Amino acid sequence: MTCMALETNCLVEAPERDDSPILLKMNGLSDIDIADLCCRDDESGSKQVLSLNVHRGAKAQQTVRRFNLLCVAPFLKYAAAHGVKYDLSMNSEWTPIEPPENSPPFGCCSVTIPPRPTESWFFDKEREKWERSSEAGASRKYFLALENAPVCFDIVVDRKERSLTVNCHPSVAAHQAAFGLIEGRGSGIERQVSLKFRLLSSSQKDPVLERFRLHNCSDLPETRVPLKAPHQLYERQQKAVTKMLRVERGEVEFDEIEMSEQVMPGSTGWSLVAKASRTTRLRGGVIADAIGAGKTLISIAIILRGIEAARANRSFPRKSSASLVVVPPGLIDQWSSEINKFTSDLPNVLRIYDDKALDKYSLKEIIEADVVICPVDMLQAKGYMERLARMATGSSNEEVPRLPAQTGQVEKNGAAGVWIPATSADPYGGANNPRNQQRRNESAYFTYIYQDYIRKMRAKDFKPSEKGVALEFFEWERVFVDEIHECLCTAKDEMKEAKAKATDTSGFFQEKNRRAGREFLGITTKDISMRPLVFRSAIFGLTATPLLDSTNRVIELANLMGNAYVIGLSNHWRNLEKESGRDIFLTTFLEPKQSREIRKNIYAKCQDYLDLACCKNKNEEDMEGIELVEHRENVKMSDEEGELYKKSQSGINSVVQSFAIKPEDFDVTAGHDVSKFLRQNAKFACRGQKLVELCKHILSAEGNANTKIIVFTDERIGAGNAARDSLMSEEGLGCTWLDEEDTVEEKNKKLAWYQYADATEEDRRRPRVLVLHFAHAAGLNLQAECNNLILFTPLYVGEGGTSGDPVGDASTELQAIGRVFRPGQPKAKVHVYRIEVEGPNGEECLDTHLFDATPMQKPFKWL
Repeated sequence: MTCMALETNCLVEAPERDDSPILLKMNGLSDIDIADLCCRDDESGSKQVLSLNVHRGAKAQQTVRRFNLLCVAPFLKYAAAHGVKYDLSMNSEWTPIEPPENSPPFGCCSVTIPPRPTESWFFDKEREKWERSSEAGASRKYFLALENAPVCFDIVVDRKERSLTVNCHPSVAAHQAAFGLIEGRGSGIERQVSLKFRLLSSSQKDPVLERFRLHNCSDLPETRVPLKAPHQLYERQQKAVTKMLRVERGEVEFDEIEMSEQVMPGSTGWSLVAKASRTTRLRGGVIADAIGAGKTLISIAIILRGIEAARANRSFPRKSSASLVVVPPGLIDQWSSEINKFTSDLPNVLRIYDDKALDKYSLKEIIEADVVICPVDMLQAKGYMERLARMATGSSNEEVPRLPAQTGQVEKNGAAGVWIPATSADPYGGANNPRNQQRRNESAYFTYIYQDYIRKMRAKDFKPSEKGVALEFFEWERVFVDEIHECLCTAKDEMKEAKAKATDTSGFFQEKNRRAGREFLGITTKDISMRPLVFRSAIFGLTATPLLDSTNRVIELANLMGNAYVIGLSNHWRNLEKESGRDIFLTTFLEPKQSREIRKNIYAKCQDYLDLACCKNKNEEDMEGIELVEHRENVKMSDEEGELYKKSQSGINSVVQSFAIKPEDFDVTAGHDVSKFLRQNAKFACRGQKLVELCKHILSAEGNANTKIIVFTDERIGAGNAARDSLMSEEGLGCTWLDEEDTVEEKNKKLAWYQYADATEEDRRRPRVLVLHFAHAAGLNLQAECNNLILFTPLYVGEGGTSGDPVGDASTELQAIGRVFRPGQPKAKVHVYRIEVEGPNGEECLDTHLFDATPMQKPFKWL
């Protein structure tokens, strides 16, 4: 390799390791060189020593270009031949760094990291809504403080010495890295953080990132927990209990890290990376065993193992001996039944279905309970926020904000693959809803008021006999969150649901209001002592389908499960759901660079967390002898329905409209509306007639007179209503469904009819068919009485459809089928029927395309 740099009389030198900030120095600059470098920062030429602006503004870019021409090649040549004070090799060692004596700890310097302006809220009477406000001029002061903050690299020209010096200040990057790790996580944590740094070159290789993997517990010892005879834990369940108890006892250490990369101006390709680290003990874990592998039983065993210690720990006014179990609303009675089935040592199980159910229990009863079960969308319960406000303020006239119907939205700042006609005033072609900031404000205001109520309530004293104390008041022994993936998954059209309710009575059930669940669990609150649900021992998440498609998912999971910090959390996109327009600008302005080094560490720490905190045991041996049988039940449209099918292809040119249209032919950016197409496809009379025919056929089979059938539908396209109407119109058939107006307790009772054998004549007179939405697909145990499941419509996955989250959707059908195809199924065969609508002459239509795209066997293949 030959260096083609121009010859120069300038000499480069670099100090050996010392305490000075000098990284490189160039001597022998000419007057012209100095003038070219300094003319933009010192037009008069009067300053003898000048720090060049090489960081912000157009003038800075011009100075950097001159610096590149004059200095970069000699610097690189010198570094290649002699090296610099910090090792630039690919696998160089990290250098420890300590803050100077009498200086603030890393992450706490208000000069290096100016504090953001504080916000308050005021009611805008003219607009009739709550708005944010800050001190006058606070944003300007903050921005100026940012501009004047120290930088990691500065370039200084000395006219007298005719020299240019590049200074490197690792402490600046150290402050940035430490701040990300400690910010908002409680006082004193800054003393637990250690810092290291190293200088990197652009020769770093791209990291090879494989799929995230979950491991089983086969190498762990067994923990035996006595259960009610004849039940006992399987060996794999005992080992899962061992792993989770180690987490609960604080025996599992996790190295939290955050990194900050500061790029050296110019084209050297060098950057300084600081790494803040803190060794902590995990406070939570994830039980990710396969569907039907006994996650609920593992949880019960954990509770049993620590019940005596929990009872010894309880005390007034707040410390309960109970484990709080947070579940989708339809699983409350199921959890209670499972506890009673497996043990008699947990007699005090309280079921909190909704706000009214709280009035049944005194503070003393909750303090002395063994288990408290409540719905994850408790904040949606009518009257619950009013209860919180009353207990916090002592007033019944408090104006209580409603839980926002939409999740706060993050602005789009880029596009790929589609030309967007737009102006400079709207560069993203209307992709950013003008109401996005209003939605963020609504979300932020609700969180602010909710947390304020909790703080005020916890500062009060309540009598042991007082009933109806809100759940956020108590300190629980531990917390379990069943179907944890539901709270982490944000459906694309969640924001449109308020509008959808007004036009479609199919409904968006409270079970799927993930917004309420995220608030209840305090997902954006880093300090776990300030979260709504406080625990002493640990928090555990249960899911058979953990969402591990990206590092962001794992980072969020770790944060929720006990506040484990995985690198990148401080800049997680979830924070942007509630930020002001100013803070979104600042976040973009200050967004750290994610280099190869940082991406590699993010992936590695995500996998480390999964290895230490999660377990996934398979249960193939439990499914031996149970066969999954797929049936595709074809039915043809009438000619009239065929015409409606083609006309419903909204946005598609009428010349192109046909039975051959596929989901991928719909382009939402071109104005195509696939939702009309999906709704029309769901409500065909031929589909409903096939459902009735199929149910009758199943019930008429020998030995099936009293069997029970589960029908899953996509409620967001009206399929639930269509299935229900078809079944109810057939004399002697009928169905049961979960109505929007049903209370949580009523829903649990209806579900119980299909979980247990008929015991009375009234039970036997009930309809044999239960219609559920895919929204109810998680967690239910229906295998004891049901081995026939019907998918009324295929689940559409795609842009503009029922969901914009392909990872969440990929698990939905698996969850639905898993309600009956799971351990404990007494029948040798589980039948899954898919109703497939064809054109009038047998043409392949939407159903066929969707079914072929997601074959039955794919979800059940272990990778």
